[in-house]
Amino acid sequence: MTTQHPSDQNHRTPGDPSAPATCSCLSRRDSLLAAGVVVAGAATLGACGADEAVGAAASSAASAAASAASGAIKAAEIPVGGGRVFEALKVVVTQPTSGDFKAFSAVCTHQACTVAEVADGVITCPCHGSQFDIATGEVRKGPATKALPPKSVSLGTDGLTVS
Repeated sequence: MTTQHPSDQNHRTPGDPSAPATCSCLSRRDSLLAAGVVVAGAATLGACGADEAVGAAASSAASAAASAASGAIKAAEIPVGGGRVFEALKVVVTQPTSGDFKAFSAVCTHQACTVAEVADGVITCPCHGSQFDIATGEVRKGPATKALPPKSVSLGTDGLTVS
């Protein structure tokens, strides 16, 4: 009988019933995406006529996802006078004027859809056409009646940190 070194277990042929089980661990990004989907889904289900619940759930989902975005956003990715939606993080980052970065929840306060476009000074939701100001997050055009919840954004040597 031969004795196998414990590190040899990693070199067994896939499909071999005696091979060790592979790790089904989720990456940090997959975990954040899954958490955001669960929270956003719950917000959507409870959103029928409940603007306050949508706003709270949207803010919660965006806070959790955005807090993990530390240093993940390069300032050069955000155009002056525009912005970019980070769908997986449920965050929209804008740069209304050069060097002035703003961040908001990317979850529309109307019915919890994710905003999709930043152009011409507004953040637009594709579901019902709500538009929000890129500098303040305030509603410019309904049907949304509440502003996008603001996030804290700071510029460091590694990029933008949103929380």
